[in-house]
Amino acid sequence: MSAMMGARLDLAPFLLSPSPSPSRPSPALRLRTSSPAAAAARTRLLAPRAAAAAATAVSAKPAAAGPLSADRSVVRLGLPSKGRMAELTLSLLKSCQLSVRQLNPRQYTADIPQVPNLEVWFQRPTDIVRKLCSGDLDLGIVGYDIISEYAQGNDDLVIIHDALDFGHCRLSLAVPKEGIFDSVNTLEDLLNMPQWSEERPMRVVTGFGYVGAKFLKEKGFKHVSFLAGDGALESYPAMGMADAIVDLVSSGTTLRENNLKEIEGGVILESQATLVASKKSLNRREGVLEISHEMLERLEAHLTASGKIMVTANMRGNSAEEVAERVLSQTSLCGLQGPTISPVYCTQDGNVAVDYYAINVVVPQKSLYKSIQQLRSIGGSGVLVSKLTYIFDEETPRWRKLLSELGM
Repeated sequence: MSAMMGARLDLAPFLLSPSPSPSRPSPALRLRTSSPAAAAARTRLLAPRAAAAAATAVSAKPAAAGPLSADRSVVRLGLPSKGRMAELTLSLLKSCQLSVRQLNPRQYTADIPQVPNLEVWFQRPTDIVRKLCSGDLDLGIVGYDIISEYAQGNDDLVIIHDALDFGHCRLSLAVPKEGIFDSVNTLEDLLNMPQWSEERPMRVVTGFGYVGAKFLKEKGFKHVSFLAGDGALESYPAMGMADAIVDLVSSGTTLRENNLKEIEGGVILESQATLVASKKSLNRREGVLEISHEMLERLEAHLTASGKIMVTANMRGNSAEEVAERVLSQTSLCGLQGPTISPVYCTQDGNVAVDYYAINVVVPQKSLYKSIQQLRSIGGSGVLVSKLTYIFDEETPRWRKLLSELGM
Protein backbone atom coordinates (compact mmCIF):
# COMPACT_ATOMS: atom_id res chain seq x y z
CA MET A 1 0.00 0.00 0.00
CA SER A 2 1.28 3.47 -0.78
CA ALA A 3 3.16 5.29 1.94
CA MET A 4 0.84 8.26 1.60
CA MET A 5 -2.08 6.25 3.03
CA GLY A 6 -3.19 7.80 6.31
CA ALA A 7 -0.06 9.96 6.31
CA ARG A 8 0.36 12.88 8.67
CA LEU A 9 1.97 15.74 6.83
CA ASP A 10 4.24 17.19 9.49
CA LEU A 11 6.31 19.66 7.48
CA ALA A 12 8.50 22.41 8.93
CA PRO A 13 7.71 25.85 7.47
CA PHE A 14 10.23 27.94 5.51
CA LEU A 15 10.24 31.43 4.06
CA LEU A 16 9.24 32.17 0.51
CA SER A 17 9.80 35.50 -1.17
CA PRO A 18 7.64 36.95 -3.95
CA SER A 19 9.10 36.96 -7.44
CA PRO A 20 11.45 39.89 -7.92
CA SER A 21 10.31 42.85 -9.97
CA PRO A 22 12.34 43.38 -13.15
CA SER A 23 13.03 46.99 -12.11
CA ARG A 24 13.69 46.47 -8.38
CA PRO A 25 14.79 42.96 -7.46
CA SER A 26 13.46 41.89 -4.05
CA PRO A 27 16.00 40.19 -1.78
CA ALA A 28 14.95 36.58 -1.25
CA LEU A 29 15.04 35.20 2.26
CA ARG A 30 17.57 32.39 2.52
CA LEU A 31 17.72 29.10 4.39
CA ARG A 32 20.53 29.46 6.93
CA THR A 33 21.65 27.69 10.08
CA SER A 34 24.28 30.25 11.15
CA SER A 35 22.46 32.27 13.84
CA PRO A 36 19.53 32.20 16.28
CA ALA A 37 17.99 35.11 14.40
CA ALA A 38 18.08 33.14 11.16
CA ALA A 39 16.61 30.13 12.90
CA ALA A 40 13.80 32.29 14.23
CA ALA A 41 13.17 33.70 10.78
CA ARG A 42 12.68 30.24 9.39
CA THR A 43 9.67 29.71 11.62
CA ARG A 44 7.71 32.29 9.64
CA LEU A 45 5.98 31.47 6.37
CA LEU A 46 4.69 33.33 3.34
CA ALA A 47 2.09 31.40 1.37
CA PRO A 48 3.75 29.58 -1.56
CA ARG A 49 1.27 30.91 -4.07
CA ALA A 50 1.26 34.48 -2.73
CA ALA A 51 0.77 37.28 -5.22
CA ALA A 52 4.00 38.24 -6.93
CA ALA A 53 3.60 41.86 -5.80
CA ALA A 54 3.13 41.03 -2.10
CA ALA A 55 5.11 43.49 -0.03
CA THR A 56 5.23 41.67 3.28
CA ALA A 57 5.23 38.09 4.50
CA VAL A 58 1.86 36.69 5.52
CA SER A 59 1.41 33.52 7.54
CA ALA A 60 -0.24 30.82 5.42
CA LYS A 61 -0.13 27.93 7.87
CA PRO A 62 -3.67 26.62 8.28
CA ALA A 63 -5.21 27.30 11.63
CA ALA A 64 -5.93 24.31 13.79
CA ALA A 65 -9.38 22.94 13.11
CA GLY A 66 -11.88 24.35 15.58
CA PRO A 67 -15.04 22.80 16.94
CA LEU A 68 -17.58 21.53 14.44
CA SER A 69 -20.35 23.88 13.40
CA ALA A 70 -23.35 23.06 15.54
CA ASP A 71 -25.78 24.43 12.96
CA ARG A 72 -24.82 21.97 10.19
CA SER A 73 -26.04 18.41 10.03
CA VAL A 74 -25.48 17.75 6.30
CA VAL A 75 -22.19 16.11 5.23
CA ARG A 76 -20.12 18.14 2.76
CA LEU A 77 -17.92 16.69 0.00
CA GLY A 78 -15.53 19.00 -1.88
CA LEU A 79 -14.79 18.22 -5.55
CA PRO A 80 -12.53 20.05 -8.05
CA SER A 81 -14.55 22.72 -9.84
CA LYS A 82 -12.95 22.78 -13.30
CA GLY A 83 -10.36 21.31 -15.59
CA ARG A 84 -9.22 17.79 -16.32
CA MET A 85 -9.16 16.88 -12.63
CA ALA A 86 -12.84 17.80 -12.30
CA GLU A 87 -13.81 15.75 -15.37
CA LEU A 88 -11.96 12.66 -14.20
CA THR A 89 -13.39 12.96 -10.68
CA LEU A 90 -16.97 13.05 -11.96
CA SER A 91 -16.26 10.18 -14.35
CA LEU A 92 -14.87 7.99 -11.56
CA LEU A 93 -17.82 8.70 -9.27
CA LYS A 94 -20.25 7.92 -12.09
CA SER A 95 -18.49 4.60 -12.70
CA CYS A 96 -19.06 3.82 -9.02
CA GLN A 97 -22.79 4.57 -9.32
CA LEU A 98 -22.25 7.85 -7.47
CA SER A 99 -23.31 10.25 -10.23
CA VAL A 100 -23.22 13.91 -9.21
CA ARG A 101 -26.42 15.84 -9.98
CA GLN A 102 -25.96 19.56 -10.54
CA LEU A 103 -29.31 21.20 -11.28
CA ASN A 104 -27.81 24.60 -12.05
CA PRO A 105 -24.34 24.64 -13.70
CA ARG A 106 -23.81 28.20 -12.41
CA GLN A 107 -24.07 27.10 -8.80
CA TYR A 108 -21.30 25.57 -6.76
CA THR A 109 -23.49 23.00 -5.04
CA ALA A 110 -24.82 19.62 -6.15
CA ASP A 111 -25.82 16.28 -4.67
CA ILE A 112 -25.44 12.54 -5.18
CA PRO A 113 -28.95 11.01 -5.20
CA GLN A 114 -27.65 7.59 -4.10
CA VAL A 115 -26.20 9.07 -0.89
CA PRO A 116 -28.74 10.94 1.26
CA ASN A 117 -27.56 13.80 3.45
CA LEU A 118 -24.49 14.41 1.28
CA GLU A 119 -23.90 17.87 -0.16
CA VAL A 120 -21.35 18.36 -2.97
CA TRP A 121 -19.40 21.61 -3.20
CA PHE A 122 -17.32 22.42 -6.29
CA GLN A 123 -14.14 24.21 -5.18
CA ARG A 124 -10.61 24.92 -6.28
CA PRO A 125 -8.31 22.10 -5.09
CA THR A 126 -6.40 24.46 -2.80
CA ASP A 127 -9.65 25.61 -1.21
CA ILE A 128 -10.77 22.02 -0.69
CA VAL A 129 -7.74 21.44 1.53
CA ARG A 130 -8.13 24.74 3.36
CA LYS A 131 -11.83 24.13 4.05
CA LEU A 132 -11.15 20.60 5.24
CA CYS A 133 -8.67 22.07 7.69
CA SER A 134 -11.16 24.71 8.85
CA GLY A 135 -14.03 22.21 9.20
CA ASP A 136 -16.18 23.74 6.44
CA LEU A 137 -15.83 20.53 4.39
CA ASP A 138 -15.88 16.98 5.73
CA LEU A 139 -14.59 15.02 2.72
CA GLY A 140 -12.73 15.91 -0.46
CA ILE A 141 -11.13 14.50 -3.59
CA VAL A 142 -7.86 16.27 -4.39
CA GLY A 143 -4.31 15.54 -5.51
CA TYR A 144 -1.74 14.42 -2.96
CA ASP A 145 0.54 17.27 -4.08
CA ILE A 146 -2.04 19.84 -3.01
CA ILE A 147 -2.57 18.12 0.34
CA SER A 148 1.18 18.06 0.97
CA GLU A 149 1.60 21.76 0.23
CA TYR A 150 -1.51 23.26 1.76
CA ALA A 151 -2.25 21.00 4.75
CA GLN A 152 1.18 21.88 6.18
CA GLY A 153 1.24 19.38 9.00
CA ASN A 154 -2.41 19.69 10.02
CA ASP A 155 -2.91 16.31 11.67
CA ASP A 156 -6.69 16.63 11.45
CA LEU A 157 -6.55 15.49 7.82
CA VAL A 158 -6.52 11.77 7.08
CA ILE A 159 -6.25 10.14 3.66
CA ILE A 160 -8.97 7.52 3.21
CA HIS A 161 -7.94 6.32 -0.27
CA ASP A 162 -4.47 7.16 -1.50
CA ALA A 163 -4.64 5.88 -5.10
CA LEU A 164 -7.73 6.81 -7.14
CA ASP A 165 -5.73 6.13 -10.32
CA PHE A 166 -5.99 9.48 -12.07
CA GLY A 167 -4.25 12.83 -11.90
CA HIS A 168 -0.82 11.19 -11.93
CA CYS A 169 2.17 13.54 -11.77
CA ARG A 170 5.33 14.17 -9.79
CA LEU A 171 6.73 17.22 -8.07
CA SER A 172 10.27 17.49 -9.33
CA LEU A 173 13.29 19.76 -9.29
CA ALA A 174 14.66 20.76 -12.70
CA VAL A 175 17.68 22.78 -13.84
CA PRO A 176 18.93 24.09 -17.21
CA LYS A 177 20.63 21.60 -19.51
CA GLU A 178 23.54 23.87 -20.33
CA GLY A 179 25.86 26.45 -18.83
CA ILE A 180 27.01 25.82 -15.27
CA PHE A 181 24.53 22.92 -15.05
CA ASP A 182 25.91 21.06 -18.06
CA SER A 183 27.53 18.34 -15.92
CA VAL A 184 24.88 18.39 -13.15
CA ASN A 185 22.93 15.14 -13.39
CA THR A 186 22.19 14.26 -9.78
CA LEU A 187 20.95 16.05 -6.67
CA GLU A 188 24.39 15.50 -5.13
CA ASP A 189 26.01 17.25 -8.09
CA LEU A 190 23.71 20.22 -7.53
CA LEU A 191 24.44 20.29 -3.79
CA ASN A 192 28.20 20.30 -4.34
CA MET A 193 28.30 23.12 -6.89
CA PRO A 194 30.80 25.75 -5.69
CA GLN A 195 28.66 28.62 -6.95
CA TRP A 196 26.25 28.57 -4.00
CA SER A 197 27.11 30.71 -1.00
CA GLU A 198 25.44 32.93 1.57
CA GLU A 199 25.96 35.89 -0.71
CA ARG A 200 24.89 33.98 -3.85
CA PRO A 201 22.30 31.33 -2.94
CA MET A 202 20.70 28.97 -5.42
CA ARG A 203 17.45 30.63 -6.54
CA VAL A 204 14.49 28.27 -6.84
CA VAL A 205 11.12 29.36 -8.24
CA THR A 206 8.07 27.30 -7.31
CA GLY A 207 4.45 27.24 -6.33
CA PHE A 208 5.31 24.58 -3.73
CA GLY A 209 7.58 26.50 -1.39
CA TYR A 210 6.55 24.62 1.72
CA VAL A 211 7.28 21.12 0.43
CA GLY A 212 10.19 22.27 -1.74
CA ALA A 213 11.99 24.01 1.13
CA LYS A 214 11.56 21.03 3.43
CA PHE A 215 12.92 18.66 0.77
CA LEU A 216 16.05 20.70 0.03
CA LYS A 217 16.79 21.28 3.70
CA GLU A 218 16.55 17.54 4.38
CA LYS A 219 18.95 16.91 1.48
CA GLY A 220 21.57 19.22 3.01
CA PHE A 221 21.13 22.44 0.99
CA LYS A 222 22.06 25.49 3.09
CA HIS A 223 22.22 28.37 0.64
CA VAL A 224 18.84 28.51 -1.10
CA SER A 225 16.36 31.28 -1.73
CA PHE A 226 12.80 30.63 -2.89
CA LEU A 227 10.74 32.77 -5.23
CA ALA A 228 6.97 32.42 -5.43
CA GLY A 229 5.77 31.63 -8.94
CA ASP A 230 2.46 30.54 -10.37
CA GLY A 231 2.56 29.39 -13.99
CA ALA A 232 5.18 29.33 -16.78
CA LEU A 233 7.94 28.57 -14.30
CA GLU A 234 10.06 27.16 -17.14
CA SER A 235 10.73 30.72 -18.30
CA TYR A 236 12.42 31.88 -15.09
CA PRO A 237 15.86 30.25 -15.63
CA ALA A 238 15.98 31.42 -19.25
CA MET A 239 15.22 34.99 -18.11
CA GLY A 240 17.95 34.86 -15.46
CA MET A 241 15.44 35.10 -12.62
CA ALA A 242 16.06 31.64 -11.13
CA ASP A 243 18.61 28.84 -11.20
CA ALA A 244 16.15 25.97 -10.79
CA ILE A 245 12.44 25.27 -10.67
CA VAL A 246 10.29 22.95 -8.55
CA ASP A 247 7.16 22.12 -10.48
CA LEU A 248 4.67 19.37 -11.32
CA VAL A 249 5.76 17.11 -14.17
CA SER A 250 3.71 14.57 -16.11
CA SER A 251 5.60 13.54 -19.23
CA GLY A 252 8.52 15.98 -19.00
CA THR A 253 7.94 17.28 -22.53
CA THR A 254 7.48 20.90 -21.44
CA LEU A 255 10.74 20.81 -19.49
CA ARG A 256 12.67 19.42 -22.45
CA GLU A 257 11.18 21.92 -24.87
CA ASN A 258 12.34 24.74 -22.57
CA ASN A 259 15.90 23.39 -22.27
CA LEU A 260 15.43 22.08 -18.72
CA LYS A 261 16.16 18.66 -17.27
CA GLU A 262 15.18 16.65 -14.23
CA ILE A 263 18.04 15.25 -12.20
CA GLU A 264 18.48 11.96 -10.41
CA GLY A 265 17.17 12.17 -6.85
CA GLY A 266 15.23 15.33 -7.61
CA VAL A 267 11.71 13.90 -7.42
CA ILE A 268 10.14 15.40 -4.29
CA LEU A 269 6.89 13.41 -4.32
CA GLU A 270 4.66 11.29 -6.54
CA SER A 271 1.04 12.40 -6.72
CA GLN A 272 -2.37 11.23 -7.83
CA ALA A 273 -5.96 11.86 -6.79
CA THR A 274 -6.89 10.90 -3.22
CA LEU A 275 -9.99 10.80 -1.03
CA VAL A 276 -9.26 12.78 2.12
CA ALA A 277 -11.31 13.66 5.20
CA SER A 278 -11.34 15.73 8.35
CA LYS A 279 -10.61 13.50 11.32
CA LYS A 280 -12.83 15.64 13.57
CA SER A 281 -15.73 15.22 11.16
CA LEU A 282 -15.21 11.46 10.99
CA ASN A 283 -15.27 11.25 14.78
CA ARG A 284 -17.96 13.77 15.60
CA ARG A 285 -20.28 14.61 12.72
CA GLU A 286 -23.13 12.18 12.26
CA GLY A 287 -23.08 10.36 8.94
CA VAL A 288 -19.51 11.20 7.84
CA LEU A 289 -18.01 7.87 8.83
CA GLU A 290 -20.85 5.90 7.23
CA ILE A 291 -20.66 7.89 3.97
CA SER A 292 -16.88 7.51 3.94
CA HIS A 293 -17.28 3.74 4.30
CA GLU A 294 -19.75 3.54 1.41
CA MET A 295 -17.60 5.69 -0.87
CA LEU A 296 -14.50 3.68 0.00
CA GLU A 297 -16.28 0.37 -0.68
CA ARG A 298 -17.57 1.56 -4.06
CA LEU A 299 -14.22 3.05 -5.08
CA GLU A 300 -12.26 -0.04 -4.00
CA ALA A 301 -14.64 -2.42 -5.80
CA HIS A 302 -14.52 -0.45 -9.04
CA LEU A 303 -10.76 0.16 -9.01
CA THR A 304 -10.09 -3.50 -8.18
CA ALA A 305 -12.19 -4.56 -11.17
CA SER A 306 -10.57 -2.03 -13.48
CA GLY A 307 -8.36 -3.76 -16.03
CA LYS A 308 -9.73 -7.23 -15.26
CA ILE A 309 -12.14 -9.43 -17.22
CA MET A 310 -14.07 -12.64 -16.66
CA VAL A 311 -13.28 -15.52 -19.02
CA THR A 312 -15.74 -18.42 -19.27
CA ALA A 313 -15.07 -21.62 -21.21
CA ASN A 314 -16.29 -25.23 -21.47
CA MET A 315 -13.91 -28.16 -21.13
CA ARG A 316 -14.35 -31.93 -21.37
CA GLY A 317 -13.31 -33.90 -18.30
CA ASN A 318 -14.04 -36.86 -16.09
CA SER A 319 -14.33 -34.77 -12.93
CA ALA A 320 -14.11 -31.20 -11.67
CA GLU A 321 -10.85 -32.06 -9.94
CA GLU A 322 -9.30 -33.30 -13.18
CA VAL A 323 -10.32 -30.12 -15.00
CA ALA A 324 -9.05 -27.97 -12.11
CA GLU A 325 -5.68 -29.68 -12.28
CA ARG A 326 -5.37 -28.86 -15.99
CA VAL A 327 -6.46 -25.24 -15.50
CA LEU A 328 -4.11 -24.60 -12.57
CA SER A 329 -1.18 -25.89 -14.61
CA GLN A 330 -1.47 -22.69 -16.71
CA THR A 331 0.10 -19.58 -15.24
CA SER A 332 -2.48 -17.13 -16.66
CA LEU A 333 -5.54 -19.00 -15.39
CA CYS A 334 -5.22 -18.83 -11.60
CA GLY A 335 -7.89 -16.14 -11.10
CA LEU A 336 -8.33 -14.15 -7.88
CA GLN A 337 -8.25 -17.10 -5.48
CA GLY A 338 -8.51 -19.81 -8.15
CA PRO A 339 -10.81 -20.84 -11.03
CA THR A 340 -14.47 -21.66 -10.45
CA ILE A 341 -15.40 -25.00 -12.05
CA SER A 342 -18.92 -26.36 -12.25
CA PRO A 343 -20.57 -29.22 -14.18
CA VAL A 344 -22.48 -28.61 -17.41
CA TYR A 345 -25.50 -30.94 -17.45
CA CYS A 346 -26.97 -32.50 -20.60
CA THR A 347 -29.17 -35.49 -21.48
CA GLN A 348 -27.90 -38.66 -23.08
CA ASP A 349 -30.35 -41.47 -23.92
CA GLY A 350 -32.86 -39.93 -21.55
CA ASN A 351 -30.40 -39.69 -18.67
CA VAL A 352 -28.70 -36.65 -17.16
CA ALA A 353 -24.99 -36.72 -17.84
CA VAL A 354 -21.93 -34.53 -17.37
CA ASP A 355 -19.41 -34.43 -20.21
CA TYR A 356 -18.30 -30.80 -19.89
CA TYR A 357 -17.32 -28.48 -17.09
CA ALA A 358 -17.66 -24.71 -17.16
CA ILE A 359 -14.62 -22.70 -16.10
CA ASN A 360 -14.87 -19.13 -14.81
CA VAL A 361 -11.67 -17.25 -14.17
CA VAL A 362 -10.75 -13.58 -13.71
CA VAL A 363 -7.68 -12.49 -15.70
CA PRO A 364 -5.95 -9.16 -16.40
CA GLN A 365 -7.26 -7.60 -19.59
CA LYS A 366 -3.72 -7.24 -20.93
CA SER A 367 -3.29 -11.03 -20.62
CA LEU A 368 -6.55 -11.91 -22.43
CA TYR A 369 -5.07 -13.43 -25.58
CA LYS A 370 -2.47 -15.40 -23.66
CA SER A 371 -5.22 -16.75 -21.37
CA ILE A 372 -7.36 -17.86 -24.33
CA GLN A 373 -4.37 -19.62 -25.89
CA GLN A 374 -3.72 -21.47 -22.65
CA LEU A 375 -7.39 -22.47 -22.33
CA ARG A 376 -7.38 -23.88 -25.86
CA SER A 377 -4.17 -25.80 -25.18
CA ILE A 378 -5.86 -27.75 -22.37
CA GLY A 379 -9.11 -28.39 -24.25
CA GLY A 380 -11.16 -25.27 -23.61
CA SER A 381 -13.82 -24.20 -26.11
CA GLY A 382 -16.75 -21.80 -26.42
CA VAL A 383 -14.80 -19.03 -24.69
CA LEU A 384 -16.85 -16.04 -23.49
CA VAL A 385 -15.34 -12.75 -22.26
CA SER A 386 -17.18 -10.37 -19.91
CA LYS A 387 -16.15 -6.97 -18.62
CA LEU A 388 -16.14 -6.57 -14.82
CA THR A 389 -17.52 -3.45 -13.15
CA TYR A 390 -16.99 -4.26 -9.47
CA ILE A 391 -15.13 -6.79 -7.37
CA PHE A 392 -16.28 -6.62 -3.76
CA ASP A 393 -13.80 -8.50 -1.63
CA GLU A 394 -13.41 -8.85 2.12
CA GLU A 395 -13.30 -5.69 4.19
CA THR A 396 -10.75 -3.43 2.57
CA PRO A 397 -7.44 -2.92 4.42
CA ARG A 398 -7.85 0.81 3.85
CA TRP A 399 -10.98 0.78 6.00
CA ARG A 400 -9.21 -1.04 8.81
CA LYS A 401 -6.34 1.43 8.48
CA LEU A 402 -8.74 4.35 8.77
CA LEU A 403 -10.42 2.92 11.88
CA SER A 404 -6.98 2.49 13.43
CA GLU A 405 -6.13 6.12 12.61
CA LEU A 406 -9.32 7.20 14.35
CA GLY A 407 -8.59 5.03 17.39
CA MET A 408 -11.61 2.81 16.82
